[in-house]
Amino acid sequence: MEGGSSSSGGGRKITVSPRPCCGRRVVANKRPRRGGSVDGFVNSVKKLQRREISSNRDRGFNMSDAQERFRNILLQEEYDTHDPKGPSSVVLPFLRKRSKIIEIVAAQDIVFALAQSGVCAAFSRGKTNERICFLNVSPDEVIRSLFYNKNNDSLITVSVYASDSYSSLKCRSTGIEYIRRVKPDAGFALFESESLKWPGFVEFDDVNGKVLTYSAQDSIYKVFDLKNYTMLYCISDKNVQEIKISPGIMLLIFAKATSHVPLKILSIEDGTVLKSFNHLLHRNKKVDFIEQFNEKLLVKQENENLQILDVRTFELTEVSRSEFMTPSAFIFLYENQLFLTFRNRTVAVWNFRGELVTSFEDHLLWHPECNTNNIYITSDQDLIISYCKADSDDSLSEGNAGSINVSNILTGKCLAKIRASNSSPMVNECSSGDNCSSSACNSRNRKHVSKIRSKVAEALEDITALFYDEERNEIYTGNRLGLVHVWSN
Repeated sequence: MEGGSSSSGGGRKITVSPRPCCGRRVVANKRPRRGGSVDGFVNSVKKLQRREISSNRDRGFNMSDAQERFRNILLQEEYDTHDPKGPSSVVLPFLRKRSKIIEIVAAQDIVFALAQSGVCAAFSRGKTNERICFLNVSPDEVIRSLFYNKNNDSLITVSVYASDSYSSLKCRSTGIEYIRRVKPDAGFALFESESLKWPGFVEFDDVNGKVLTYSAQDSIYKVFDLKNYTMLYCISDKNVQEIKISPGIMLLIFAKATSHVPLKILSIEDGTVLKSFNHLLHRNKKVDFIEQFNEKLLVKQENENLQILDVRTFELTEVSRSEFMTPSAFIFLYENQLFLTFRNRTVAVWNFRGELVTSFEDHLLWHPECNTNNIYITSDQDLIISYCKADSDDSLSEGNAGSINVSNILTGKCLAKIRASNSSPMVNECSSGDNCSSSACNSRNRKHVSKIRSKVAEALEDITALFYDEERNEIYTGNRLGLVHVWSN
C-alpha cells in the first residue's frame, strides 16, 4: 500500500521509498547507489527524537513565555562535518566528500550530525565546544540513521557496509559517556541474530519502549525491549503487509482481499490479539493509507472520502474527499487527541471527528515535499518549529534563504521567526572576558574567536535538517554543505 507517509508520534522510522509508516524505521536497500555509495534518503516522516507525548497534565500553554524563549535567538556557533581526510578509519572515497546533513540528534551536551554520505560526527556543546569524533568505526561503514536511547543513555547507529554490498542493516549501541571520552568503538552490536536484508527493517519505538525488526528471509517480525534489548515475542505470518504502532498496541494490516482488508490489533507488551476484524473497501480502488491512532482507525482510498472508524464501537465517521485530501505525512498528537497533516507545503490540525482545528497563518514549509527532518514538535505538543519560506518582503532573504518559524499548534499563530532581516550580524571576536556567556571564552579575559564563517543569511540557505534541544533552548540546523549551525540566546 503505497501512499502518504506518516508518523505515529514517537519512535524513529526511515524508509528508502515513500510509504505509510509510523515511528522510526530503517529499511535495508535493494542495491547500492551508482558510484558505490548508499543514499541516506529520509522519507517524509516526522523527525522526532525524544519527543514522545508528555504526561504533564498542567502544561498550560503560555504564549508570552514561548515568544520570550525564542525572542533573542541568534546564530552562535558553526560546526563542519566535513574533513578532507575523513575519519581515520574510513577507506571509502565517497565518505570523504562534502554532503548535506540529513539527521541531527542531541543528547545531553553532544550534538550528532549525520551526512547523506554516511559520515556521522559528534560535537560538544560543553567546555570544548568542538568536534569530538566521528562515529564511523569501520573502514567501510556507512551510517544510515541515528537513535538516542534515553533508557540507557546510549546512541544507536544503524549502518550498512561495503563488504556486504550495502544490503544488510547492522545496529550498534554506544554509551554517550564513551563518545564523550572519544571512544566511539566501545559500543556493542545489537540484533546480531536477525537477517535485516531488503526488505527487512528495524524500527525504534520510543513511546512504548520497543524495537520492531522484520526478517524478510523468513517473514518473521520480532519485538524487543528497548531497555535491555531482550526479545519479547515474534509474529510469523507471510500475509502481514504492514505493522503500525500506537501507544500500547500494534495494528497488523494483512493482504487486501477483493472487497475488504483483514486487520488485527495486538497488545504491544506481549503480542496478545485484542481484536480481529475486516474493514470493507471499495473494489478496485487503491488504498492511500491505513493508520491506527489509539482506538481510531483512519482509512483513505483513492478518490474516496476519509473514513474514521472507532474500533471499539465500530462507529464510522466520513470526511469528504474535497475537504480532506491525501496528505504526504501525518504527525499524531496523542495527548491532545489531534493529528497534523502535511500537504503542498502547508500544515493543518485535525481532530478525530474529522474537523479542521487549525490552519497555520504563517508557516509555509520550504520543501515542496514534506521533509519532516526540517520539523520539530515540542514534547508538550504546543509548538511546531519548521524551516519555512521567507517573507516576500524580506530583502535579506533573497535566493535560497528561508526562515525558522515557531508556531502555536492549537491556534496556528506564528510566535517567533528567525530570518536574515531580524538577526544581528555576527561578531568574529569578543573581549568581554568574564562577562562572555560563550563557552569558548574562559576566565582569563582571553578573546573569544568565533568559528562562524557563514553569514546569517547563508546559514538560513538550504537547511536540510533541524533539531530543537528543549533543555538547552537551542536550535540546531544542518545544510547541504555539511555545516551545522547553533541558534541560541
